[in-house]
Amino acid sequence: MSITVPAERIESQVNKRLQQTAQKAKIAGFRPGKVPMSVIRQRYEADARQEAVGDVIQASFYEAVVEQKLNPAGAPSVEPKVLEKGKDLEYVATFEVFPEFTVAGFENIAVERLSAEVADADLDNMLEILRKQNVRFEVADRAAQSDDQLNIDFVGKVDGEVFAGGSATGTQLVLGSGRMIPGFEDGLVGAKAGEERVLNLTFPEDYQNLDLASKAAEFTVTVNSVSEPKLPELTEEFFAQFGIKESGLDGFRTEVRKNMERELRQAIKSKVKNQVMDGLLASNPIEVPKALLDNEVNRLRVQAVQQFGGNIKPDQLPAELFEEQAKRRVVLGLIVAEVVKQFDLKPDEDRVRELIQEMASAYQEPEQVVSWYYKNEQQLNEVRSVVLEEQVVDTVLQKASVTDKSVSYEEAVKPVEAPQAD
Repeated sequence: MSITVPAERIESQVNKRLQQTAQKAKIAGFRPGKVPMSVIRQRYEADARQEAVGDVIQASFYEAVVEQKLNPAGAPSVEPKVLEKGKDLEYVATFEVFPEFTVAGFENIAVERLSAEVADADLDNMLEILRKQNVRFEVADRAAQSDDQLNIDFVGKVDGEVFAGGSATGTQLVLGSGRMIPGFEDGLVGAKAGEERVLNLTFPEDYQNLDLASKAAEFTVTVNSVSEPKLPELTEEFFAQFGIKESGLDGFRTEVRKNMERELRQAIKSKVKNQVMDGLLASNPIEVPKALLDNEVNRLRVQAVQQFGGNIKPDQLPAELFEEQAKRRVVLGLIVAEVVKQFDLKPDEDRVRELIQEMASAYQEPEQVVSWYYKNEQQLNEVRSVVLEEQVVDTVLQKASVTDKSVSYEEAVKPVEAPQAD
């Protein structure tokens, strides 16, 4: 977009700045506010003109895009054409705009909507999982078996030399956990406390340390102790670990079932939403403005650093790591916003309260949680955004091809496997 600004507008801004400077400038030989304008202009005009041109370019660009009803995506690249004093300012602003499109293709979206119930067998299985997550180990005077916890010392060598990170003392290892390279844990089955074993193994081809990948290694392992797993009994003491007191086994089962049902609803809802979003993406290919993509990549970089820590800076992470995810998020954001606009959707406040109550039910004092959300506008708006997205999904489902399918609890809550790369 080529923009021209009358010279008078520039000069007016320059003079305004010079007058403001004259009121407070301190120059030897003159009292404050009494410095001749010729002196002020000689000393400060260059800076005042630079500031004025920058402000006028910013203001005139905004005025131009409003007049032309354009929606810029990111800041413009400005190339001045005429910057001479006394002449009209001319510049070319190059910028991306948000794509204009109408969301379509709802009827081409196929969705499989699962339904399931928490059966008694599912509940029993969950109780066993909770017991295993809280397993204790007791020293056993016998040979090691799978699932036992061993306390070991070991030294690893490659080509007869000890390698960095290949030795440890007093480390705890559960046989069958898969913590060590293939063959290491299997090689300790049947060992007793005080026994030493030499394991000749090979590092996997895809081992994270490329210097060791595919290499043969010798591990000398000393077993210090063997401990067997002991599952906790379903007692009041066990229930109290989960914040459930004085309600016995029946009360504990009731609370666990509620949590499983909540997880089930979320899993089904999430799978439907993912199918709808995938369908919207396939039916509405959009060219992504680079400015939006770059902003999202940078956001994902910051999130990665915050999540994994370390001394690395966000801009040190390669952009390619995040481009695919960033593009999906940007395109979906544009599509969802357009559906909201096309169908004039507003957050359903009844659904907002229901969602907050659903989340609050996982806490011991649910009413306090509900109150907290309604006192925090930012958190409340985040819930409204989630509800609005759910309403977008519902809008699509009204026209999409939906097939209902009854499945087991396990299948319903199982995460969707990502497609394997070739």
